Amino acid sequence: MVGNSSVDVYFAQARSDGVLVVNGLPKFDLDTYISGYAGRTQIDRLIHISTHSPPLAIEGLKLALKLLKQTQDVPRFRLAWDLLRKLSPEDADVAQDDAWIEKTSRRVASDTERIEADLKSYKHNLIKESIRIGHEDLGNHLYASGDLVGAFKYYSRMRDFCTAPKHIVDMSMQAIKVCIEQGNYMTVQSHVVKIRNLTRGPDEEELLRPKLCVAMGLTQLAAGDFRAAARSFLDCPPTLLNTYNEVITANDVATYGGLCALASMERTQLKTEVLDNVEFRNFLELEPRMRKAITFFHTAKYSNCLSILEDSRNDFLLDIHLHRHVNRLFELIRSKGIVQYFIPFSCVTLSSMAQAFATDERTLEKELVVMIGKGALDARIDTKNRLLTAKETNLRAAVHRETLAVAQNYERLARMKLMRMNMVRSGLEVRGAKAPAGQVNTGIVHGQNSSWTGNSQRAERNWREFM
Repeated sequence: MVGNSSVDVYFAQARSDGVLVVNGLPKFDLDTYISGYAGRTQIDRLIHISTHSPPLAIEGLKLALKLLKQTQDVPRFRLAWDLLRKLSPEDADVAQDDAWIEKTSRRVASDTERIEADLKSYKHNLIKESIRIGHEDLGNHLYASGDLVGAFKYYSRMRDFCTAPKHIVDMSMQAIKVCIEQGNYMTVQSHVVKIRNLTRGPDEEELLRPKLCVAMGLTQLAAGDFRAAARSFLDCPPTLLNTYNEVITANDVATYGGLCALASMERTQLKTEVLDNVEFRNFLELEPRMRKAITFFHTAKYSNCLSILEDSRNDFLLDIHLHRHVNRLFELIRSKGIVQYFIPFSCVTLSSMAQAFATDERTLEKELVVMIGKGALDARIDTKNRLLTAKETNLRAAVHRETLAVAQNYERLARMKLMRMNMVRSGLEVRGAKAPAGQVNTGIVHGQNSSWTGNSQRAERNWREFM
């Protein structure tokens, strides 16, 4: 399909508009990959892949249209059909199913009218539980119809009619799912915090904890806080399995958590908090490539680690949550590897370093210049001898600086203590009689106002002598 002229024209225009285009094929099989998800995220991921991968564009859109016909999301169906028509106008499957669109639109409108009428009658009867269920039913209906804004609005209105903590949890979990699809991660975070502050039983805690961990992890990943995201994914219990596959799978937890840990943790932490993490090990078993990459980085085999990650780059770029952060994550992992590699040496040749990181000297030199300029690497490049040398630290001067800082701090404290002694000697320390309970002793007001002027003059004279 790559040779299709319509596909080439579409993605050439997309590339000129600044859209990410992944020309290479990913490692995964599309049907197998998408079967791990459920609900709207299947459609969202297929459309994301189709709009970023020329080899999988038409196949992804056809699969999306097939899944959409099992739903009542007419706007999403029209979007996928318009994209397929642009990419393959002569395809036999491009013919729009007007009969399905009309029938589904009519059913959606009828159901919306019926549920709104039921909600109106519930409000008239003033029964809180019925009103809450009515809002939830309307929110679920709008969500299934593709109206995420309306669905979130009615889920939020449930809050005023919740009579038990479980109702608040249900409302917040629905809102979290919608907000993740909208990309509204600030609201996701507030709802996660709200649920965590509620009192829950052990069974409910076991069910909710994995979902809350991954929801918070996605929020922190979206914000670029890779260390916090790694902590959230590492804390996720293995009971997640496929209980939240309308948002994320266990394979995704391994991938997101592994990449964030590689980008933000030291080698010792990777061993103790990732590889030896009993709970997270269950996720890593699902992604052997990620486990190998982390193991190689921990054992200082940086070229092997980077090679595995580079082979999986296309997979990461086609992930709906990860694609914006792939380049930054790879940059952090590579920079950290270079820093860790250089720590034991005072001097290393660029050729041996380039070999260790599977690159050429010219590319490595440009990388090192950027890192040194940012202050990430405390070293200098000897371009004549093709060496990277560590900056020599003058230990004698460093000790002198530390000693001078201690002396200056001691002098400052001594001056402050002498100043306080002079203030006490000048009578500026106000000590009134202990006041009865309920009264405030104001010192100067109670008989000391007369000596205030003399004391002030005496303090000023003593201060001049002291200075």
